[in-house]
Amino acid sequence: MPEKTAAQAPESFFSKFWREIVRPYGEAILFAILITTFVFTLVGVEGNSMLPSLRSGERMFIPKYEIWLHRMGIGSFQRGDVVVFKPPVGSPNANASFFGLWDYQPFFVKRIVGLPGDRVRIEAGNVFVNDHPLDQSFTTDYWQQQGCWDTGSDLANSVRPSFDAEPVREITVPAGEYFVMGDNRSEGGSEDSRLIGTIPLNRIAGRAVAIVWPVVRKQDASGGCQGAPTLSGETQLNWRLLQRPAGFQAIPNP
Repeated sequence: MPEKTAAQAPESFFSKFWREIVRPYGEAILFAILITTFVFTLVGVEGNSMLPSLRSGERMFIPKYEIWLHRMGIGSFQRGDVVVFKPPVGSPNANASFFGLWDYQPFFVKRIVGLPGDRVRIEAGNVFVNDHPLDQSFTTDYWQQQGCWDTGSDLANSVRPSFDAEPVREITVPAGEYFVMGDNRSEGGSEDSRLIGTIPLNRIAGRAVAIVWPVVRKQDASGGCQGAPTLSGETQLNWRLLQRPAGFQAIPNP
């Protein structure tokens, strides 16, 4: 007959805690971090700076691998891309507070207008890239209909090399940086490169390629100069790709 084996010693509390709680949940958290850092993530839209293209509360799909490839010199962003980034340190609204407990840097969502080396100027709300007028009808048609297209403010008639520099008539986008603007062209509708200057590549978290939530949305009925649009009762499918507006294709390289 086989010999009886000695009874195993009871598992300690810490060993069981590690095996059943710490290790499986830790592995899941680590896997989630790796996915959202290097593969893809979802980012929510807050505020109205990208109206009418994006609404507050929508969630964007961002392939994270793109930004890592761009940082390694493989591929690049294009004019018209919608990107998520952190504003330069020290610029207005670069820091936010979580119920007064700690400060953090919020992400901004804007559209790339100028690439490295591009010359950008703005006159009466009209954008010129490399001396070529940009067809902005994808957004200015909406703001003209509301009677809100800003043509007279400082932001509608100048640009800034950085947030702490004086406004100038034209800038050349530095190497490795991008000139970005919000689609909200009402007065004070977007805090972007017209105010905070160009955005370095290492501040960009990725390109938004699609809207994935909510699944459906109500159609616009009317809009306001600062607030969100008034919605009708009719609904439409909200899943959509974020295409580059056609006007950016006509911009010549410097």
